[in-house]
Amino acid sequence: MIETDRLVNPTALEPEEESSRERAIRPARLVDYIGQRGVREQMEIFISAAKRRHEALDHVLIFGPPGLGKTTLSHIISNELGVNMRHTSGPVLER
Repeated sequence: MIETDRLVNPTALEPEEESSRERAIRPARLVDYIGQRGVREQMEIFISAAKRRHEALDHVLIFGPPGLGKTTLSHIISNELGVNMRHTSGPVLER
């Protein structure tokens, strides 16, 4: 494979390589999260309260159309609390 293939063929990227690139450009902390100021301010309050109580963060429902930063925000929450995150989607879950 030549280097230009990587630019036009997304399947040419190795899955590990792709996820590390995504992690590199995503903000990891709430102070680095740009936009949605109201959401950021609320999350700062929720996260700091959970840390002060030494308890888990209460349930958080993040919803909206694609591209708003829901996944990025969930990564930030897990980073701020120092916990691991497990990815899933609604269709994957069964009753």
